[in-house]
Amino acid sequence: MAYLGENIKKLGFGLMRLPKNGETIDVEQVKTMVDKFLAAGFTYFDTAWAYPGSEEAIRAALVERYPRESYQLATKNAAWIECKTREDAIAQFNLSLERTGAGYFDFYLLHNLGEQRTKVFDDFDMWSFVQEKKAEGLIKHIGFSFHSKPEELDEILNAHPEVEFVQLQINYADWENPAIQSRGCYEVARRHGKPVVIMEPVKGGMLATPPENVRKVFEEANPKASAASWAVRFAASLEGVITVLSGMSSVGQMEDNLSYMKDFKPLDEKEQAVIEKAREELGKYPIIPCTTCNYCAKVCPNDIGISGTFTAMNCYILYGNLDSAKTQEEWLVAGHGKKPASECVRCGRCEQACPQHIKIRAELERAAKTFSEAQTGPSIFHNLNND
Repeated sequence: MAYLGENIKKLGFGLMRLPKNGETIDVEQVKTMVDKFLAAGFTYFDTAWAYPGSEEAIRAALVERYPRESYQLATKNAAWIECKTREDAIAQFNLSLERTGAGYFDFYLLHNLGEQRTKVFDDFDMWSFVQEKKAEGLIKHIGFSFHSKPEELDEILNAHPEVEFVQLQINYADWENPAIQSRGCYEVARRHGKPVVIMEPVKGGMLATPPENVRKVFEEANPKASAASWAVRFAASLEGVITVLSGMSSVGQMEDNLSYMKDFKPLDEKEQAVIEKAREELGKYPIIPCTTCNYCAKVCPNDIGISGTFTAMNCYILYGNLDSAKTQEEWLVAGHGKKPASECVRCGRCEQACPQHIKIRAELERAAKTFSEAQTGPSIFHNLNND
């Protein structure tokens, strides 16, 4: 029996973290990446109204250069961002059509459901809107992305059986993570018979450059395989998966992904054991689970450089070099026109928007204290690298 996405290869091009020249997306490099992706037989592209410049970039790199039937394009509606009325939310759909020039969307998602965000889509009755657009032929398949608890996912799918697929955050680090519950959410989706699009398989790039102990686990098992390949293959090995989105930021990342996904082979039992060992090692590091989605930045009233601060803090936690972390924090925060963690007004809006359920205010307070230290020295966590 046919199922949604059975003819779509297991790697999808996530367009959230496209390469840039300064602050502008490098469309010429994106064109090269698109060409390589399609030439290898892959066809699924994922963007969103909320990804700055992404929809316009994919119009120039893909839509205006290839026949419409040669690819699938997905985009998303984030009604919980800047929308005060149903008309505001509907305007996002129309703007996405205009930006992409795609004519229609193969996959259209209500973006980042969970907690108070779900109520916005309910209040605006966006469920009936997407059904109307499907009837008009402007949407081929309806779904939603989700960042919350399995129990809530179950409630939404019970209320909306018309949904054709769900997009979930799944990676080996979050598989049993009580804050993310990747496994629980996946099992709920499968119980409802919904195919899954997987996002964050490399956790915002974090699993592509894991700490030393984790890297050694993978190198001992297969010295030729990248750390990212283990993460993507773990996600792609699950049953009922339409595709696994990788947010590629360079031609090199594209080529690496294509090298092992073109002729994809699911993880065998021995490789699954390697993943389990890597998960155990990674669990020893108290890193901040930020994926740099920057939803927090969209609602922060004081323009704090939240994700940049957390990237720098993780550098300190993992590698123990405060000087390097401070340099990174200065570039990612002040260097990008953002305010430092010390200027957080603790309003809590960021925590309501965060898909990772990070206690952002507490982490910013910790970061402010860390980066204001007069003396530099090794991270309190640095000995983990030698365990």
